[in-house]
Amino acid sequence: MTEPLKIALAGLGTVGGGVVKLLDANRDLIARRAGRPIEVVAVSARDRSRDRGVDLSRFDWVDDTTALAERDGVDVVVELIGGSDGPALTLANRTIAAGRAFVTANKAMIAHHGLELASAAETAGTAFKYEAAVAGGIPVIKGLREGAAANELTQVYGILNGTCNYILTRMEAEGSGFDAVLADAQALGFAEADPSFDVDGVDAAHKLSILASLSFGTRIDFAGVALGGIRQVQAGDIAQARTLGYCIRLVGLAEAGSHGLFQRVHPCLVPLSHPLAHVQGPMNAVVAEGNFVGRLFFEGRGAGEGPTASAVVADLIDIARGEIGPAFAMPVASLAAATTADPGERRERAYLRFAVADKAGVLAELTAAMRDGGVSIESMIQKGETADGGVFVAMTTHEGPARAVHAALDRLDGSPSLTGKPVWMPILDV
Repeated sequence: MTEPLKIALAGLGTVGGGVVKLLDANRDLIARRAGRPIEVVAVSARDRSRDRGVDLSRFDWVDDTTALAERDGVDVVVELIGGSDGPALTLANRTIAAGRAFVTANKAMIAHHGLELASAAETAGTAFKYEAAVAGGIPVIKGLREGAAANELTQVYGILNGTCNYILTRMEAEGSGFDAVLADAQALGFAEADPSFDVDGVDAAHKLSILASLSFGTRIDFAGVALGGIRQVQAGDIAQARTLGYCIRLVGLAEAGSHGLFQRVHPCLVPLSHPLAHVQGPMNAVVAEGNFVGRLFFEGRGAGEGPTASAVVADLIDIARGEIGPAFAMPVASLAAATTADPGERRERAYLRFAVADKAGVLAELTAAMRDGGVSIESMIQKGETADGGVFVAMTTHEGPARAVHAALDRLDGSPSLTGKPVWMPILDV
């Protein structure tokens, strides 16, 4: 019988337990597809006594997680600890230095250290894989790295955070406010006790920077992602967007061209006719535009035990087959150091929402600021009241440079007519 691929598993949370369950449930099928059995031989986690719903007594338990890197009889280390640094990064470096294959679901570590790890894996002649790090069970990494390898990709964008999509689509369906839906999401386990990484766009930015590198052949530039979260989105914005023929989604978007590399995570108005408008609940979706293949659309569950474990095991099957290849579709030395595009030069339409005092002259002040900033107004709606007796004013703009919109908003900064901070959201016209 062909020698099994022997796995050491670091981290036994939801995903780690899911990997063990999946390897047990589909053992024969996986062995046939991989060309040999895949077996967990050692595990490590912080709490040995916790019941994880799976028999762990058959595996060697290692208290020092980083010691898995040099453990005898291990071919691949799977890291499911999390965190951009600390034990996860130490384990990654030690595993690759020992010449062993490394599989991770850790998007933060890849966004910050992925290039160094990929370069080390190339030098060591071993595999570094991370399908589970972006969009859970959706095979978007493999799709971009392999399936679209012959294409020049100019744009990649999508819904990259299931927590935010769950919150926004619940607000959309029920007319509820952000705080109430966030509390429900936390109670149901869709959001963490501290939801900042999700709702402030950091998690999506980690994933977007990885997708951009894969798509455009550029070095990962997480610091170059312009960040915007969903805390400022109100039920009134969602209602106004619907009236205008849009819904609101947190969209990560990256483009490459002569202007440089543009990367942004921000809530956007998405046309109801666009496929992203129909992505509901905690689902993820990624769209890539290729010069020969055209539009590619990936959709599925972006997190959770089953989908993420599925992606981890898919990487293990590749390794069992002897498929290594460069982690970012080409050797690290071939990745371009793209300049960061000036976000102010990007031409697009925008949605603006103002909370203003209900008094004469306010609309004239708003329109004058738009005029002086160089913004052309397409439509304007005054509807609904604020808690303090003011009114909401929403407008959409014609296409123009983003810097013009922000210049207009700067002109209104400190105006006594405004009772709250204005909200800006780009309109997705792709």
